[in-house]
Amino acid sequence: MPWPFNSGSGPGSGPSANSSPDKDDDSSRPPVSWASSLNGTDWQHYKDPRNWVPTFLLTTTVLVSLQVYRSYLRRIPGAIHVQPSFFRKRSLFGQVTSVGDGDNFHMFHTPGGRFVGWGWLRKVPQKKAELKSKTIPIRLAGVDAPEGAHFGRPAQPFSTDALAWLSSYILGRRVRAKIYKRDQYDRIVATVFVRRFLIRRDVGLEMLKRGLATTYEAKTGAEFGGLEEKYKAAQAKAKDKKRGIWGGNPQHFESPRENSRSNAGTGDGEAAARESGPLDLSEPTGGSRLVSRTA
Repeated sequence: MPWPFNSGSGPGSGPSANSSPDKDDDSSRPPVSWASSLNGTDWQHYKDPRNWVPTFLLTTTVLVSLQVYRSYLRRIPGAIHVQPSFFRKRSLFGQVTSVGDGDNFHMFHTPGGRFVGWGWLRKVPQKKAELKSKTIPIRLAGVDAPEGAHFGRPAQPFSTDALAWLSSYILGRRVRAKIYKRDQYDRIVATVFVRRFLIRRDVGLEMLKRGLATTYEAKTGAEFGGLEEKYKAAQAKAKDKKRGIWGGNPQHFESPRENSRSNAGTGDGEAAARESGPLDLSEPTGGSRLVSRTA
C-alpha cells in the first residue's frame, strides 16, 4: 500500500492533484520583505499630470472660493461681527435702512452688491421686524452734527435740518463705508461714500460744505481717516459763507461737542444717553427723531 503523503509518482501524487496555476505563479515570484511591501507604492502613476492636475485644481479652487466668501461675500449682521482685522483695510457695502441722527445711521450689509444678486435675486428686508439685529450702526467719521432733542432738552438749531438732509441724501441708497474702528457704543466709525449722479460723494464732507455739521472736536478718539485737513478746510469755507449753523450770531453759537459736555453735567442729551448703553438707532430714544423706510 503506497504511503498517501508520498511526493513520488503514484495516484494522487501528480501536480494536477495537489497544485494550481496560481500557486505556481506565486512560487515563481521573488520573495519580498515586509518592509519593502510597505513602501511599494507605484509613484509612476502620480508622475503623469493627467492623474494629479485635476485634483490639484479642484482643491485649490475650493480653498480660494472659501476664502473669498469668508472675506468678501459673507454678510455681516451687526457691528460686533466685524473682525478687527477689517479695520483700515476693508470697506463695507450696503443699503441704508434708517437714519437715527444727523451723523449716524443703520446699514444692511449687502456684500458683492448686484453682482451676487442683491436687489434682483436677493432682497433687502423692508419691515422693521425683519431688520431687527441684522443691520450695522454707522457713525460718520470726523464730523459732529447738531444734537436733537433728548430727555426734555431742546434740540440744537439745525439738528432737524441735518437729519432731514442726511435722510434725503442716503436713506434707501447703497453706500460704501470705509471702516476704521468700533466705538464704545458698538457703532462702526467710517467714512461713508454714496454715488449721486454717478459721482462718488463723501457724505461727511458734504455735510460740512453745507454747514450742517462741525468737524469732530474731541481731544481723544477722533477719527478722520486721513481727511482732517480737507474736512477743516470745508468747514472754514462754510463758516466764511455763513452757511447752515454758521449763519447765526457767533456769540450764541454752541457746537455739538459743547452741547454734549453741557448736557453731560445734567444727565441729559446724547452724552447721558450714551453713558446708559449702546444707542439703538432702530428704536426712537428720548424723543429723538428716527427716519426709516421700514413698515
